[in-house]
Amino acid sequence: MTPAPDDGFSIVELVFAADLVVQLVLFALVGMSVACWGIILNKWNVVRRAQAQSAAFTEAFWKAASLDDVYQRSGRWPSSPVAEVFKAGYVELGRLTSGGQHGQMDLGLTENIERALRRAANVELAQLERLIPFLATTGSTAPFIGLFGTVWGILRAFQKIGATGQASIQTVGPDIAHALVATAVGLLAAIPAVMAYNYFNTRIKHVAGEIDAFSSDFLNIVKRHYRGR
Repeated sequence: MTPAPDDGFSIVELVFAADLVVQLVLFALVGMSVACWGIILNKWNVVRRAQAQSAAFTEAFWKAASLDDVYQRSGRWPSSPVAEVFKAGYVELGRLTSGGQHGQMDLGLTENIERALRRAANVELAQLERLIPFLATTGSTAPFIGLFGTVWGILRAFQKIGATGQASIQTVGPDIAHALVATAVGLLAAIPAVMAYNYFNTRIKHVAGEIDAFSSDFLNIVKRHYRGR
């Protein structure tokens, strides 16, 4: 039997046979894609731990006998943003009450605790959101970078047509193939980045909601406990 002819299609061969500009575009897109997958894997682990430990801390908080007991046990949840916010509020509460200012708690000292909670929440959310904007940047720019490679490849194809006077597929086929590979790689980099960005934004908003709810509950506990002292 006569062996089937090789169709000659190879992504690797297309990449290395491409024009230098197209190669740079492809390598840039691959680099962005690799960076995005690194961020995705890292953030998936970080956000998952943050949610799980925050839920465990909140449950322990409501079961605890006192705020002192919660503070002593808070080190069990090092990845919990809610636990870190609680520690910031507890430390500020201790600072305000250490000077015998219990009776002034209703006169505005709770605003200091509220600011401490807010600062800690901002720090924790900033940590969770770190590197996430790169996913959005990749999702919005990668298709256009790939499109640039596509346009450049098509321009090269027209240049060959003008130089040779031939518009055969053998003349323009390779450059068009390089151009289409650039578009495909751009989309492959952008689609996972956009999906991951939306996913992590949703999860982080959920964590932010838990922090807000806990901060309000903590302030209410403080106000009830120290009112009238």
